[in-house]
Amino acid sequence: MSKKKNIAKAKQVEISDKQEAKKQSAKQAAKPDAKLAPKPAPKPAPKQDFGLLVTKELQTAIDKCKEKVDRIAKECQASNRKFRDIEFDLKNDKYRCLYGLFGRASSEVSDVHRLTQLFEKPQFFVDGASADDIVQGQLDDTWFLSALATASTAPGLIEKICVARDEAVGVYGFIFFRDHAWVPVIIDDMVFTNFPKYEELNWEEQKLYHFDKDTYNKSARKGGKALYFASSGKTGETWVPLIEKAYAKLHGNYSYIEGGHECDALADMTGGVSSVLQTKDLLNPERFWHEELTRANKDRLFGCSFSSLDSTRSGNMFINVQGLIGDHAYSVLRAVECNGKKFVILRNPWGGSEWTGRWSDGSKEWTYEWLELLPQIGHAFGDDGQFIMEYSDWLEAFERIDRTILFDSSWVLSSEWVRIRSEPLPSAWSYADVSFKFTLPSASNTVVVLSQLDTKYYRDLAGKTSWSMDFALVKEGETEPIIEVAHSEFYTSNVNAEVELEAGTYIVYVRLNRRSIKKVCIVPLSQWPYSYLVLGWQRSA
Repeated sequence: MSKKKNIAKAKQVEISDKQEAKKQSAKQAAKPDAKLAPKPAPKPAPKQDFGLLVTKELQTAIDKCKEKVDRIAKECQASNRKFRDIEFDLKNDKYRCLYGLFGRASSEVSDVHRLTQLFEKPQFFVDGASADDIVQGQLDDTWFLSALATASTAPGLIEKICVARDEAVGVYGFIFFRDHAWVPVIIDDMVFTNFPKYEELNWEEQKLYHFDKDTYNKSARKGGKALYFASSGKTGETWVPLIEKAYAKLHGNYSYIEGGHECDALADMTGGVSSVLQTKDLLNPERFWHEELTRANKDRLFGCSFSSLDSTRSGNMFINVQGLIGDHAYSVLRAVECNGKKFVILRNPWGGSEWTGRWSDGSKEWTYEWLELLPQIGHAFGDDGQFIMEYSDWLEAFERIDRTILFDSSWVLSSEWVRIRSEPLPSAWSYADVSFKFTLPSASNTVVVLSQLDTKYYRDLAGKTSWSMDFALVKEGETEPIIEVAHSEFYTSNVNAEVELEAGTYIVYVRLNRRSIKKVCIVPLSQWPYSYLVLGWQRSA
């Protein structure tokens, strides 16, 4: 029996306010096309690998990335120099790379090194990418590193993002899915470091190293511990700080990737569709386990978090829930059913600070019989940030689930950005803002997505309004909606639905909501550096 292929079809919409800077949203739909169904064959079709969303831009971005890396490497070899990325120059343009248009007066970053200065034998991968490789640095980008840890559990996924490199000249090429299109990002191998030059130390600090410069340089200014931002837990491995740097360059600077949603980072890395689910809203937890969570790192990626606790009563500013930290993103590595119990294996991107409740490492639940089952569960004790929770405890501890749906090559994306105008306030909150149609020639499992541009890319130039979106899906000629999709959290980047649809034409009715943001302009526009303004205009274009 032949297998039908699914095709992703999409239309996108842009939102703007009459008094406001532009915002955007998008609609996606997936549908099958009978013309693409493979012919019957005696052998079953090979299993598709879920990972990067295959679009017409994907191969173009990969080819462009490889060509640019190869060209840069040849130029550097010919001129006997290493590659310096003047678009994101950590040494000569330090504050713009750290903070963007409004740079801070000072920074705790001490120096800039090439990776070949830090490691005697640097390697991009040591035995492949692993969640255990990731150690958070001084940047508050837990959401991104958790997403990176989650993505690294999907076989070969990180390797697909890291497209090309020449480690000798220090050039690296990556691809990311930015606003519904694959784009290449090229960086050099320079990184910010923690430790200053020996001459910059005070007398007491020099005394700690017996006033020996060589001892200080060898012990403090070498290895992963010298990195200011993220590092790898394996000696000499470099993919973690480099992909973090590429993601910072994609957004404009490091400060722009402070704070965010794990599912958004997963969507940027995979082209998948991200959603925010609230554990309180799950109607049937058993169904969620079987239909969703057990697909973790197959065609689904998950993260989780909960809000920080109120310290008013206790006076404790560092409250945790049995080792778990509020406003902190955790990666879901696997969901395993063993010996009649359901377990969720998670990881803290800090590489430590684990769960201390039931089924934590070394807890009383681990009897001799259960210890023998550890290999089957896929876990080993150790203060490495990986831990186990029983499913019921996981649901109770975490409020928010970040889910990203992955697609294989049988899906096709079609998308379009469209600008719309929202009526000035006061105006009715209704489905009157915009509507659009799409047609399916045959029945299909369909994904419909409304999304807006990620304002992280032009945060300094963003407007005064944040938007959230809902939509109703109606079949043409009918009055009752097939589904009404509401955001589970205010002002997320997208809202979506996965639904089985029959052949026909469908109308998506969009409803917009807004919130004013109070902003303080730190520097008058007339005083902005001209080069920074040009960069800002380029990002918002």
